[in-house]
Amino acid sequence: MSSLPSIATVVGSGTMGPGIAATLARAGVTVRLYDISAEAIERAEAAYGVVQNVLEAVDSPSAPGGSVAFGTDLDAALESTELIIEAVPERLDLKQRVLADLEARIADDVIIATNTSGIPITTMAESMTVPGRLIGMHWSNPPHLIPMIEIIPGEATDPQLVDKLTEIVKAFNYVPVLEKEIAGFVENRVLYAILRECMALLDEGIVTPEGLDACVKWGIGYKLSVIGPTRLLDMAGLDIYQAVSGYLNKELDVSTETPQLITDKIAAGKLGFKSGAGMYEYGPGDVDAKRKEIITGLIAARKTLSSIPNV
Repeated sequence: MSSLPSIATVVGSGTMGPGIAATLARAGVTVRLYDISAEAIERAEAAYGVVQNVLEAVDSPSAPGGSVAFGTDLDAALESTELIIEAVPERLDLKQRVLADLEARIADDVIIATNTSGIPITTMAESMTVPGRLIGMHWSNPPHLIPMIEIIPGEATDPQLVDKLTEIVKAFNYVPVLEKEIAGFVENRVLYAILRECMALLDEGIVTPEGLDACVKWGIGYKLSVIGPTRLLDMAGLDIYQAVSGYLNKELDVSTETPQLITDKIAAGKLGFKSGAGMYEYGPGDVDAKRKEIITGLIAARKTLSSIPNV
């Protein structure tokens, strides 16, 4: 008997919604993708077609019966649902309002999984009528290409729900990573530690953005995509790590504020792809070309890495 829900609802059709919905549908789940905005739903439908093509390109297994319906009627999206994945913007007040609205419309046994990137599950659940059914289910972006999901129970989460969600994730061939609750969770804590040091190196003029990207992509990312960090320690030798960390750790950046380099660019309206400039400048057509290049690279890496045993 499959661990997958027959019907699932994704609440929020922004950056992650179409990819999450497509991944579940491809596994045979009937999915309803809901958003309060008709314009957002229209964009999600267009994005869904692109996501479908990407899943075909990575040879993602396809089970019969899966589908995605798009709409702005929340009651229709929630009818007979067994799993709700909340994927609204990262604001605690908004998420708590959405959770309250959901609970007013569903039975007590419906699971609510939040795709928050780091808001404490315990805090989100404080105002819920059934806090035991809320659990963190953090998908990595793009969700249809990164086959790993962080599972984070809050203090009130039903322990049986942890096991159930773990089996659901395994059922659509993703790797579930069970974690204790901590700010940012594991993936973002590691990522932001890397980004903090990267920004410090740029700010000090040690390296150019192009040089930094090449160094991290090939010197770090390439290795870590095949060898996990703890396995890398074994390969290099714990004695070597002790020797290097003994003098290097005290030299690493320990700032607790957003780097000035970033705040200055934001003040200048340079937000990245969305504004046509950020760490790099983008001319006409550059952003679309770079997005295509990134997706092509992720597809190739996914297909290769899928044949390599975990860690």
